[in-house]
Amino acid sequence: MGWAVADRRGPVAAAQEQSYPVRSGRTSPDAGRPGRDVTSASRVDAVTTSPHVSAKLASFGTTVFAQMSALAAQTGAINLGQGFPDTDGPTEVSDAAVEAIRAGHNQYPPLPGVPALRAAVAEHQARFWGQTLDPDTEVLITAGATEALTAAMLGLCDTGAEVVAFEPTYDSYAAAVAMAGAKLRPVVLRPESDGVFRFDEADLRAAIRPSTRLLLLNTPHNPTGKVFDDAELALIAELCVTNDVIAVTDEVYEHLVFDGTHRQLASFPGMAERTVTISSAGKTFSFTGWKVGWACGPSELLRPIMTAKQFMTFVNAAPFQHAIAVGLALGDDFYSNYTASHLGKRDLLGAYLRAAGFREHAVQGTYFSTVDIRPIVERHPHLPGDGVAFCLALPEVAGVVAVPTQVFHDDPRHGTGIIRFCFAKTDDTLTSAGERLVEAFA
Repeated sequence: MGWAVADRRGPVAAAQEQSYPVRSGRTSPDAGRPGRDVTSASRVDAVTTSPHVSAKLASFGTTVFAQMSALAAQTGAINLGQGFPDTDGPTEVSDAAVEAIRAGHNQYPPLPGVPALRAAVAEHQARFWGQTLDPDTEVLITAGATEALTAAMLGLCDTGAEVVAFEPTYDSYAAAVAMAGAKLRPVVLRPESDGVFRFDEADLRAAIRPSTRLLLLNTPHNPTGKVFDDAELALIAELCVTNDVIAVTDEVYEHLVFDGTHRQLASFPGMAERTVTISSAGKTFSFTGWKVGWACGPSELLRPIMTAKQFMTFVNAAPFQHAIAVGLALGDDFYSNYTASHLGKRDLLGAYLRAAGFREHAVQGTYFSTVDIRPIVERHPHLPGDGVAFCLALPEVAGVVAVPTQVFHDDPRHGTGIIRFCFAKTDDTLTSAGERLVEAFA
């Protein structure tokens, strides 16, 4: 099947003609739902229009990941949009899940999580990051990192509190903050000449105010692939301590660092007692559908999170918790091979993206590559320069699905022209996708 640009102008025109409401923009600091904007657009789909939806969620619709995955299914395009692998994880872990089911671990586990998994998480944190935890009081098992993050917002933030986060933000952050009745204060990450995304120190200092309750940090960062460096983390820690701000860190890509070093914010002076560290098994072990995550930190911070969690899922994934305990205990060779294999995938896809004509940004970590579409659009002027419209046209134009990063911004102008590809796929899948992109655009 050919995917040449010249043969695919119909869907391009359709994408250019449509209007795509997005995550809301701000007309004033308190306009619309708490801390969000009601005028601009950054979601692919229309916002929720049901007369019964609460004001907190009125501007949220179906996630961009579901939209783009559906588009892949409809068109037969290769899905490099949603962040999930196309192979299963280690057989030691899947076999352990089967054994746990057959052993009868199928009823409600304890609210904090299966003791074996809590102990395994504590051992993992000590082994890799030097973090000392009491598994009985400082580890909480959750339904993936998303529940841990949402429960943290609900348990730690009062209505009107402010949450600082670095944009582009993973889409569940805005929803979790909104459900808590809090206000999201974004600090924008922008790509610099070396391809690395960085923030302006003045922007961060201005975002932290007397009403700031919590700072939400994702490192390695989705979708940009940024790994926050020591100087950046030291500044964040200093501001949290000085302003008495709680930190919640999303570290689900902790074992996918290619350039630089992953450092826990909790390891910086004054931060252990004010930081909740969140991670999950889905990314590291390639079992995203199991939804097993965890939150670690001082019991004074975990208790409010557990209070919120008990009225959400209460508990989950009893047999899978036993299996993930086995996974966390795998040898160093598993973890090093996992990182090395994804480094190879990053380089494989990156070579094709550059050959196709995209401008690739630095991928220091995660399994996502972000690229600037403007060099492509300059050579093919009939293509839309807007990232949303470009991604909507891409399945028909090139037979590949990507995600526009402007959907992760309050103000989509910050992300216009930048799109994200996932490389957590087999080499054959990446090669096929890369060849399609080169055929379409080079």
